[in-house]
This record gives sequence, C-alpha cells and structure tokens, in this order.
Amino acid sequence: MNLPTALQPPVAPAGTGHVPTGTGTPRIDGHAKVTGQARYAAEWPAPDLAYGVAVNSTIGKGRILGFSLEAAHAVPGVLRIITHLNRPHMRRAGLFYKDMTAPAGSPFRPLYDDTVLYSGQPVALVLAETFEAAREAAGRVEVHYAVEEHDTNLLAAMARARPPKKMKAGFSSPPKDKGHPEQAFAQAPVQITADFHHGVEHHNPMELFASTVIRGEDGHLTIYDKTQGSQNSRWYVSHVFGLPKRRVTVRNPYVGGAFGAGLRPQYQLPLAVMGTLALDRSVRVVMTRQQMFTFGHRAETAQRVKLAADADGTLRAIWHEAVAETSRIEDYVEVVVNWSGQLYTCDNVHLGYKVVDLDQYTPIDMRAPGAAHGVHALEVAMDELAAELGMDPLALRLKNYAEVNPADGKPYSSKALRDCYAQGAERFGWARRPLQPRARREGTEWVGWGMATGQWDAMQMFARARAVLHADGRLVVSSAASDIGTGTYTVMSMIAAEALGLPLEQVSFQLGDSTLPVAPIEGGSSHVSTVGSAVDGACTKLRRRLLALARLAPGTAFSRARLEDVVFRDGTLALRGDPASAVALTTLLGTAGHDSVEASYLLLPNVLEQRRYTRATHSAVFVEVRVDEELGTVRVMRVVSAIAAGRILNPTTARSQIIGGVVWGIGAALHEHTEADHRFGRFMNRDLAQYHVSVNADIHDVDVLFVEEDDRVVSSLGAKGVGEIGLVGVSAAISNAIFHATGKRVRSTPITPDKVMRDAS
Repeated sequence: MNLPTALQPPVAPAGTGHVPTGTGTPRIDGHAKVTGQARYAAEWPAPDLAYGVAVNSTIGKGRILGFSLEAAHAVPGVLRIITHLNRPHMRRAGLFYKDMTAPAGSPFRPLYDDTVLYSGQPVALVLAETFEAAREAAGRVEVHYAVEEHDTNLLAAMARARPPKKMKAGFSSPPKDKGHPEQAFAQAPVQITADFHHGVEHHNPMELFASTVIRGEDGHLTIYDKTQGSQNSRWYVSHVFGLPKRRVTVRNPYVGGAFGAGLRPQYQLPLAVMGTLALDRSVRVVMTRQQMFTFGHRAETAQRVKLAADADGTLRAIWHEAVAETSRIEDYVEVVVNWSGQLYTCDNVHLGYKVVDLDQYTPIDMRAPGAAHGVHALEVAMDELAAELGMDPLALRLKNYAEVNPADGKPYSSKALRDCYAQGAERFGWARRPLQPRARREGTEWVGWGMATGQWDAMQMFARARAVLHADGRLVVSSAASDIGTGTYTVMSMIAAEALGLPLEQVSFQLGDSTLPVAPIEGGSSHVSTVGSAVDGACTKLRRRLLALARLAPGTAFSRARLEDVVFRDGTLALRGDPASAVALTTLLGTAGHDSVEASYLLLPNVLEQRRYTRATHSAVFVEVRVDEELGTVRVMRVVSAIAAGRILNPTTARSQIIGGVVWGIGAALHEHTEADHRFGRFMNRDLAQYHVSVNADIHDVDVLFVEEDDRVVSSLGAKGVGEIGLVGVSAAISNAIFHATGKRVRSTPITPDKVMRDAS
C-alpha cells in the first residue's frame, strides 16, 4: 500500500538492530508525537473544509418545540444549521445504530427527532466557514422545549432496580448461589457488612473527540476519527446513513488516549457525516472539553458486601450485590460482582447485579469496567474482615487463596498471584507493617499501609494480519488495530522483526485504517494476545514461503530442510548450526524474481482448549499513604504493583501501562467525581478546572514489578495483557491504607478531604 507521508507508520531509528521480544524498547511512535508530526483526528487538512459545532440541550428531559435561528444565521460565515427538521437521511430502525460493542436496547440517534433524553444531548449542528464563526453562531441558537420530569438520582431510585438484559459482549451474569450463603453467614462467628457508593467518573483523554470527514471528488468519505476501532466506526457510518462500505474509509493512526471512551462511536462522528452530506464538502466537528461530559461515563454504582469467617480467617460466606445506572434506551452492563466468586475459596457465595434506568446518556466502558468498582468493594471488605479478626490482611488472603476457580472448579491457564503477593510484599517491606491502625505519625500526618488484590480477564478475540517482505528487505505488517498510546506500533513491530530475524528499523506495522485486515476494537487488554498472535501467525507463514523459495534456488543447501531446521537471523536464512549456509532474504527474492512475498493469517481462538481453563491476569498492590486529619488531605507516597500478566513482550511499554493504571486508581480513590445537580439532571463540574484528575504533584514513587509467567493457552506468544490490571485494586489499597493510618473506614469514592475529616461513613 502506497501511503501519503503523513500516514506512513513509524519505524525504529536507524541502527536499532535486532530487538527480541522481552526487551525494554522505547515506543517507536514517540518521536512523531513529541515533535508534532503525528496527526490526530482534528488535524488532517482538507481543501474547502467547513467546521461544525454542536448545540446541546439545556433540559434533562422533554421535547423540542422549535428553534429561533435568525441570530445564529446572521453570523458571517454560517453555512447551515442542521436540526432534526432538516437533517440528511438517516435509517429509521434502531438496529442500524448499533455498533459492535452496543449493549441491549436501542442506541441514541443524534438529531433524529424532537425527543430530548438527557441534559447535554446534541440538538443542532451549526456549520460555518471557520470554527470561530460556528462557535459564535452555536451560542446564538435558541431552542424551545416542552419540559418533562426527569430522574437522574440513582440512590433515590434503588427501589426500581431490576435485572438487566444480557446482550453485551464480554458480560457474564452472576452465577446462581453456591452453597447456602445466608445460613452460612448467620452461623459464622465473625461477620462484616459494608455498603459502598462510587460516583460518576468521566473520561478525560488529552485528545478531544473529533471527526474530520474528507469528501473526495467521487463522493468517497475518508474519515479521521478518534476511535478505538476504525472498522467499528465505518460499520456505524455505513449502517446509519445507508452508505456502501466501499464509499467509507475510517482512519485513526494516532489516538490521544481513550481507554473505553472510544469503544463506541461518539456523536461528533454522525454529526460530521451529516454536515458533509448536507454541504457536499469536507467537514470537521470537534467536541469542546465541556461537551466531553455529554456522552457516556463510568456508571454510578452502589454495592453491599457481607463476609463471614471462622476465627482463624477461613471464609464461610461471601455475599455481594451491586446496583448500577443505565439509560432509558439501553441496558448497559458490567461484570461487577462476579470477581467475588473467583478471587477466594469459599463454599457459600451469593452474587447479584441489577440496574436502574435513568435520564442519562448510556454509560460506557471505562478502564477496567466493573472490576474497578467490584474488586474495590470486595478488597475493602476483606480488609475490614482482617481488622475484625485481628489478622494481617495479606495473611487473610493467603489463608483463602484459590488454586482453581472457586466459581466453576476450572484450573487457571496460569496463575502467579502467590508470586505477586510474595515479591510485592518483599519489595514494599510489608513485614514491618504494624497490625493496629494509628501506629505511626510523622509531623501532622498519620502513616498507613494498605494492600489489595487485582484480577482481570485474559482475553483473546479473532483478527487477521498480513505480512509483506519487499525486495529491499523491508517488512510491512498490517492489521486494522489501534494504538491509543499503549505501544501497539512498537510491540507488533517487535513480534514481526523477531519472527523474520530482521533489525527493528526494517519493520513497520500499519494500523488505524478500516481497509486493513480485520482486527477487534482495542479494548479489554486483548490486543497483544489477539493481534500479536495474528502477526506472529502471518510471519510464520511468510517464513514457510521464504523457505520454499530457498528450496527452489539453484545449488541450494535447503532442498530438504524443514522449518524447524532453519533459523532467520540478521536478515538471512540459514540451516540451524551451519552459519556458512546463510543466504540473505533479499537474495532469495531477487533470485526468484519477486518484488515481494506476502502471507496473511486469520487468528481464531482455540475455543475448545481455552474453555477448559479460567484465563486471567492478577496483581497485588501495596500502598503507603500519609493523612493529615485536620486538613483531610491524603498523600499516596509509595505504590508497589506486582503484576502477573503472562510473558511481557516489552517491559518498557508494559511498565508505562501499569503506572498509568496506578495513576487512574489514585484518581478514582481520591479525586475523580462528576457532581450532578439532580434538580436539573445535569453534570456540573464539566471541565478540567473542576473535575479533578491526578496531576504530577499527586504522584510520588510508583514501583512496578512483573512476576514470571508464560501462558500458551491465552496466546501463542505466552502474553496476556496489561492495560486494565494496573488499575484494579489500587483504589482499594489506598482506602485500606487510609484506614490503617487513621482508624477511619471510608467506603465511598472518591475519598475527599471532607470524608477524611468526618467519622467513618
């Protein structure tokens, strides 16, 4: 594929040489990003480009009676104002609006009719010659409403909780009761009951959601979209507007952060396409930071956990129920409580999960969806139980360690959690932890140590990859994968380079284009195990084809060689143990008269083998906090995160992923919360000045260690994934450390200063 310079995939610097997997390697896209060469969705130029700005509703629920647009049209440069009254044709049935990750129900349809479902809903699109004109005119649009009563308060609506519909990829309903949990709880000598509340969190990636739709002379739409799946966005646009897939190409070569926000197409994408279809010219729509709070978010969740144990710490009953929000139009679901049936051995378990439909946009996945809340509640409850028993929290977990999955008795494909506990505790110095809280004070601050366990699924999906070796020795591998800053470019290039024995700088990996071989949406920590395995498969087929060329060469030493008899090293093919037989791969292609040789591979998970096992990643998180009770401030001074995630193909990028997850966990524990005014059904703190995320001053020493693990059930590479596991358990460890410091148990997040200053909640 001949690509424009701006779309050429990044490559390692000249002289990088052979870099085997398992070697710490800087991201090869780093130079393009720090020098501004990397183009994001809102940065692609186009001739005759128009700009769109969305107008958002100011009511929580109701209907649109009409618009006053004269003042907006009077702004110089305004081209058109699109509403539900004059929009381009859109398909009618809700089925056409379902993307590949949609839950059960009927998805939101932007500008489809006069219905207002939630505060902040886009109700009009202003198109103008410049962004400034579109923004000015959007502020002048007047919308007239018939207001209806809304309900956005989860805690006030708990009586309406109901079982959800289950049709969402990756969701598993809680299993039936195991044993007799109520009876076992009542009869156990030690019992704890804890209620938890987790408020709304919003994604705040650096890159704003944006779509640039470039209209070709033939009407073809090339769309640069902020998304975690180019083929998902193409699917959506094609179905919503009834366009053949051949008329739509979606690209996302660079994505400035996402972690769930980009799994589903956001509303700027259909609005930008509407603008292009209405004007017959290229259109760009970029959300403002405030508008980033007008689509999905991490679901608000309320939980109750009850644990019962014998005096020696043996768990006798686990009881865990959760109620989460969803919208009126879709049943968004997460795996919140199931972890409590898997992490610890227990004969009596009850798990329950329900939803409440509210007048909000449908929640969406946010890093470690479900586990971020569910594991938090379980792990804080385990700490409470340890305190009630007068037992070390780590000892309690080891007492109830599960060698097999307690939920179904399946063995783990690999589980090095014991090593995480041991190595993490040693690195942290856990053996020196005083058992009782309020045991250490330095100046005005109480010092506390806490820990928690983490678990996340180790998934593999299906994907296709193509590998092409050119006559000049360049290897180009491609798949419609995404890189949201996780290091996909780098790791895939390393896998391919190692497979063909090439220097890393001779390998490039093309991603972020819907026309490339099929790949799943980047989510669930599955890209390396899925796309990486497909890349490895394509390169293995390419190795076979190169060996076939070597067998046909005149005077060859490879006439009877099998693949296991040869090695690919330094751009050559040689008989194993016979360096003198080496022949350059470029010579093989030249002798055969080929400009290139290629191979494609479709990865299909070995479901029959994988279903025999529970596949998961694990972690043990140890935290030190310092708490000033008079000010209510909490400082996270040290974090040790011990991770078991299969083979780590690039320790440098993997470590960065875990550090990022820890930062997210600190934000969830102490800072992040979107405040709602339920009188208006509206989120109030809709910018980075008021929505608090962790900043440099909040982050101190973060130590990451990877325990040895190799899992060939999850993937042919032995790798799992590290995107989510770095977050799971962090907020619980911080909460537990705060209790150890102060003796106060705070069960709602974020743990803000007012909660620290109050008595236990």
